[in-house]
Amino acid sequence: MKVSDSKHTAAMKKQKASVDASIASADTERGVALLLTGNGKGKSSSAFGMVMRALGYCHKIGVIQFIKGEQLSGEEIYLREHCPQIEFFQMGTGFTWDTQDRDGDISAAKKTWTEARRMLADDSFDLVVLDELTYMIAFKYLDEAEIIDAITNRPVEQSVVVTGRGGGSKLADAMDTVSEIKDVRHAYTAGIKARKGVDY
Repeated sequence: MKVSDSKHTAAMKKQKASVDASIASADTERGVALLLTGNGKGKSSSAFGMVMRALGYCHKIGVIQFIKGEQLSGEEIYLREHCPQIEFFQMGTGFTWDTQDRDGDISAAKKTWTEARRMLADDSFDLVVLDELTYMIAFKYLDEAEIIDAITNRPVEQSVVVTGRGGGSKLADAMDTVSEIKDVRHAYTAGIKARKGVDY
């Protein structure tokens, strides 16, 4: 065995021991709350990746989309056509900067939150995705304390994924996992149009 090979083997043994110890120490069995935030692209895409993962285990899934709803997306088309077992609900007003109707947006947000709250209280759901929920807190369309209460008091085995920019430190503090996606470069800022199957 070459010196470089023996060093690699020793390093991998050390890494394996560290990984095994971390796995052994994580002994709590319950659902998790994840927040996918930041200015970068890919928050909703990551959440829908988890939807696909949960489908692999035949889990019951609920998807609530705030903000989006007027323009079709690939994930909506696929879920509606191929995954009728997934409960899918959209606020349906489109982007708030397009509607420019605060009262109408608040009313739609409250109606949508009623559906989300129902799922968060139902222990038959294994996974609930609350896509773009953070905007509802940032724009003060929904009550922050009520949202955090529903997430923290959901059924113990249920996992929830929240996506969107911002949302505040209180929401982040209530989550088990917080991942921030950083915007390094985006094609849109270089004048490249959004692409079907990539951006929506």
